[in-house]
Amino acid sequence: MRSRPASAPLLIVCALGIEKIALRTGDRGGAGVRSSVLRTGMGPRAAERSVTARLAGAGMADAAVLATGFCAGLAPGMHPGDLVVAEETRDPHGTVPCVRTDLLVEELMRAAPGRTVHTGPLTGSDHVVRGPERSDLLATGAIAVDMESAATLRSAVASGDRPVAAVRVVVDAPEHELVRIGTVRGGISAFRVLRSVLPAFLEWHRSLPLPRR
Repeated sequence: MRSRPASAPLLIVCALGIEKIALRTGDRGGAGVRSSVLRTGMGPRAAERSVTARLAGAGMADAAVLATGFCAGLAPGMHPGDLVVAEETRDPHGTVPCVRTDLLVEELMRAAPGRTVHTGPLTGSDHVVRGPERSDLLATGAIAVDMESAATLRSAVASGDRPVAAVRVVVDAPEHELVRIGTVRGGISAFRVLRSVLPAFLEWHRSLPLPRR
Protein backbone atom coordinates (compact mmCIF):
# COMPACT_ATOMS: atom_id res chain seq x y z
CA MET A 1 0.00 0.00 0.00
CA ARG A 2 1.42 3.34 -1.01
CA SER A 3 1.34 6.19 1.48
CA ARG A 4 -0.63 9.36 0.90
CA PRO A 5 1.30 11.94 -1.17
CA ALA A 6 2.16 15.44 -0.01
CA SER A 7 -0.29 16.80 -2.59
CA ALA A 8 -3.22 15.28 -0.65
CA PRO A 9 -3.66 17.73 2.24
CA LEU A 10 -4.52 17.21 5.88
CA LEU A 11 -7.13 19.50 7.39
CA ILE A 12 -6.86 19.69 11.19
CA VAL A 13 -10.04 21.11 12.68
CA CYS A 14 -10.47 22.72 16.10
CA ALA A 15 -13.03 25.06 17.64
CA LEU A 16 -11.19 27.44 19.97
CA GLY A 17 -8.48 30.02 19.50
CA ILE A 18 -6.42 28.50 22.33
CA GLU A 19 -6.56 25.12 20.58
CA LYS A 20 -5.35 26.66 17.33
CA ILE A 21 -2.49 28.38 19.15
CA ALA A 22 -1.42 25.04 20.65
CA LEU A 23 -1.44 23.39 17.24
CA ARG A 24 0.37 26.27 15.56
CA THR A 25 3.12 26.42 18.19
CA GLY A 26 3.66 22.67 18.43
CA ASP A 27 6.54 20.70 16.95
CA ARG A 28 5.42 19.93 13.41
CA GLY A 29 8.00 17.19 12.85
CA GLY A 30 6.38 16.32 9.56
CA ALA A 31 8.20 17.61 6.51
CA GLY A 32 6.43 16.64 3.32
CA VAL A 33 2.89 16.89 4.70
CA ARG A 34 0.72 19.76 3.50
CA SER A 35 -1.50 20.57 6.44
CA SER A 36 -3.63 23.45 7.64
CA VAL A 37 -5.52 24.24 10.83
CA LEU A 38 -9.13 25.39 10.64
CA ARG A 39 -10.74 27.08 13.62
CA THR A 40 -14.51 26.69 13.36
CA GLY A 41 -15.84 28.39 16.46
CA MET A 42 -17.84 26.62 19.16
CA GLY A 43 -20.73 24.26 18.58
CA PRO A 44 -21.84 21.73 15.99
CA ARG A 45 -23.47 24.23 13.65
CA ALA A 46 -20.35 26.36 13.46
CA ALA A 47 -18.26 23.25 12.81
CA GLU A 48 -20.58 22.03 10.07
CA ARG A 49 -20.60 25.39 8.28
CA SER A 50 -16.85 25.94 8.46
CA VAL A 51 -15.81 22.42 7.44
CA THR A 52 -18.26 22.25 4.54
CA ALA A 53 -17.05 25.61 3.22
CA ARG A 54 -13.36 24.74 3.52
CA LEU A 55 -13.70 21.36 1.81
CA ALA A 56 -15.55 22.98 -1.08
CA GLY A 57 -12.43 25.03 -1.81
CA ALA A 58 -9.83 24.34 -4.47
CA GLY A 59 -7.41 21.51 -3.77
CA MET A 60 -9.41 19.98 -0.92
CA ALA A 61 -11.19 17.15 -2.73
CA ASP A 62 -8.71 14.55 -1.41
CA ALA A 63 -8.13 16.13 2.01
CA ALA A 64 -8.06 13.94 5.08
CA VAL A 65 -9.80 15.51 8.08
CA LEU A 66 -8.83 15.19 11.73
CA ALA A 67 -10.92 16.83 14.47
CA THR A 68 -9.06 17.78 17.62
CA GLY A 69 -9.04 20.04 20.65
CA PHE A 70 -10.28 19.63 24.20
CA CYS A 71 -13.08 17.41 25.51
CA ALA A 72 -14.85 16.24 28.62
CA GLY A 73 -13.98 12.72 29.74
CA LEU A 74 -16.90 10.55 30.82
CA ALA A 75 -15.23 7.54 32.41
CA PRO A 76 -14.12 7.45 36.06
CA GLY A 77 -10.36 7.65 36.41
CA MET A 78 -9.81 10.02 33.49
CA HIS A 79 -7.55 13.02 34.17
CA PRO A 80 -6.81 16.33 32.47
CA GLY A 81 -4.14 15.73 29.86
CA ASP A 82 -5.34 12.22 28.97
CA LEU A 83 -5.84 11.60 25.24
CA VAL A 84 -8.96 10.24 23.56
CA VAL A 85 -8.77 8.54 20.16
CA ALA A 86 -12.26 8.13 18.77
CA GLU A 87 -13.11 4.79 17.21
CA GLU A 88 -16.23 6.53 15.94
CA THR A 89 -18.06 9.80 16.48
CA ARG A 90 -21.76 9.91 17.33
CA ASP A 91 -24.51 12.49 17.43
CA PRO A 92 -28.28 12.48 16.82
CA HIS A 93 -27.61 12.52 13.06
CA GLY A 94 -25.67 9.25 13.05
CA THR A 95 -22.28 7.61 13.47
CA VAL A 96 -19.03 8.13 11.54
CA PRO A 97 -16.26 5.49 11.85
CA CYS A 98 -12.67 6.68 12.18
CA VAL A 99 -9.70 5.43 10.14
CA ARG A 100 -6.39 3.91 11.32
CA THR A 101 -7.03 4.49 15.01
CA ASP A 102 -4.44 1.83 15.89
CA LEU A 103 -1.68 3.86 14.28
CA LEU A 104 -2.90 7.05 15.94
CA VAL A 105 -2.65 5.41 19.36
CA GLU A 106 0.92 4.26 18.65
CA GLU A 107 2.01 7.67 17.41
CA LEU A 108 0.34 9.54 20.28
CA MET A 109 2.08 7.35 22.83
CA ARG A 110 5.35 8.23 21.14
CA ALA A 111 4.57 11.95 20.91
CA ALA A 112 3.23 12.24 24.48
CA PRO A 113 5.05 9.61 26.56
CA GLY A 114 3.52 8.96 29.95
CA ARG A 115 0.06 10.14 28.92
CA THR A 116 -2.86 7.73 29.01
CA VAL A 117 -4.57 7.15 25.66
CA HIS A 118 -8.23 6.06 25.75
CA THR A 119 -10.07 4.60 22.76
CA GLY A 120 -13.80 4.31 22.19
CA PRO A 121 -16.82 6.22 20.91
CA LEU A 122 -16.74 10.02 21.11
CA THR A 123 -20.18 11.56 21.37
CA GLY A 124 -21.34 15.02 20.34
CA SER A 125 -23.36 17.56 22.29
CA ASP A 126 -24.68 21.04 21.57
CA HIS A 127 -23.88 22.25 25.09
CA VAL A 128 -21.37 21.82 27.90
CA VAL A 129 -22.07 18.54 29.71
CA ARG A 130 -22.15 18.54 33.51
CA GLY A 131 -23.29 16.47 36.47
CA PRO A 132 -25.72 13.57 35.95
CA GLU A 133 -25.73 14.01 32.17
CA ARG A 134 -22.15 12.76 32.15
CA SER A 135 -23.26 9.42 33.61
CA ASP A 136 -26.12 9.18 31.12
CA LEU A 137 -23.71 9.56 28.20
CA LEU A 138 -21.27 7.06 29.69
CA ALA A 139 -24.13 4.54 29.84
CA THR A 140 -24.43 4.76 26.03
CA GLY A 141 -20.86 3.45 25.72
CA ALA A 142 -19.22 6.78 24.92
CA ILE A 143 -15.98 7.59 26.72
CA ALA A 144 -15.82 11.35 26.03
CA VAL A 145 -17.93 14.22 24.73
CA ASP A 146 -17.32 17.47 22.88
CA MET A 147 -19.38 19.85 20.78
CA GLU A 148 -17.65 19.75 17.38
CA SER A 149 -16.01 16.43 16.48
CA ALA A 150 -19.15 14.58 15.38
CA ALA A 151 -20.34 17.50 13.25
CA THR A 152 -16.86 17.93 11.79
CA LEU A 153 -16.52 14.31 10.69
CA ARG A 154 -20.11 14.06 9.50
CA SER A 155 -19.63 17.16 7.34
CA ALA A 156 -16.29 15.87 6.07
CA VAL A 157 -17.64 12.55 4.79
CA ALA A 158 -20.74 14.26 3.39
CA SER A 159 -18.39 16.39 1.27
CA GLY A 160 -16.58 13.40 -0.25
CA ASP A 161 -15.01 10.00 0.31
CA ARG A 162 -12.10 10.81 2.62
CA PRO A 163 -10.30 9.43 5.71
CA VAL A 164 -11.34 11.00 8.99
CA ALA A 165 -10.30 10.77 12.63
CA ALA A 166 -10.79 12.54 15.94
CA VAL A 167 -8.29 13.00 18.76
CA ARG A 168 -9.19 14.98 21.84
CA VAL A 169 -7.36 15.99 25.01
CA VAL A 170 -9.30 15.68 28.26
CA VAL A 171 -9.61 19.00 30.08
CA ASP A 172 -12.67 18.12 32.16
CA ALA A 173 -13.28 14.72 33.80
CA PRO A 174 -15.69 13.23 36.36
CA GLU A 175 -13.37 13.88 39.30
CA HIS A 176 -11.96 17.09 37.77
CA GLU A 177 -14.93 19.17 36.60
CA LEU A 178 -14.25 22.64 35.25
CA VAL A 179 -16.18 24.29 38.06
CA ARG A 180 -13.73 23.00 40.65
CA ILE A 181 -10.43 24.36 41.94
CA GLY A 182 -7.63 23.05 39.75
CA THR A 183 -9.29 24.05 36.48
CA VAL A 184 -6.41 26.29 35.46
CA ARG A 185 -3.84 23.60 36.19
CA GLY A 186 -5.86 21.06 34.20
CA GLY A 187 -6.21 23.48 31.31
CA ILE A 188 -2.47 24.11 31.17
CA SER A 189 -1.80 20.38 31.19
CA ALA A 190 -4.26 19.82 28.32
CA PHE A 191 -2.74 22.71 26.33
CA ARG A 192 0.76 21.27 26.66
CA VAL A 193 -0.41 17.85 25.54
CA LEU A 194 -2.25 19.25 22.51
CA ARG A 195 0.86 21.21 21.57
CA SER A 196 2.93 18.02 21.63
CA VAL A 197 0.83 15.71 19.48
CA LEU A 198 0.87 17.34 16.04
CA PRO A 199 3.64 14.99 14.79
CA ALA A 200 1.29 12.06 15.50
CA PHE A 201 -1.37 13.62 13.29
CA LEU A 202 1.11 14.06 10.46
CA GLU A 203 2.30 10.46 10.76
CA TRP A 204 -1.32 9.29 10.63
CA HIS A 205 -1.80 11.26 7.43
CA ARG A 206 1.35 9.80 5.87
CA SER A 207 0.12 6.26 6.61
CA LEU A 208 -3.13 6.65 4.67
CA PRO A 209 -3.58 4.98 1.27
CA LEU A 210 -3.62 7.03 -1.89
CA PRO A 211 -7.02 8.49 -2.84
CA ARG A 212 -9.03 6.29 -5.17
CA ARG A 213 -9.44 7.65 -8.68
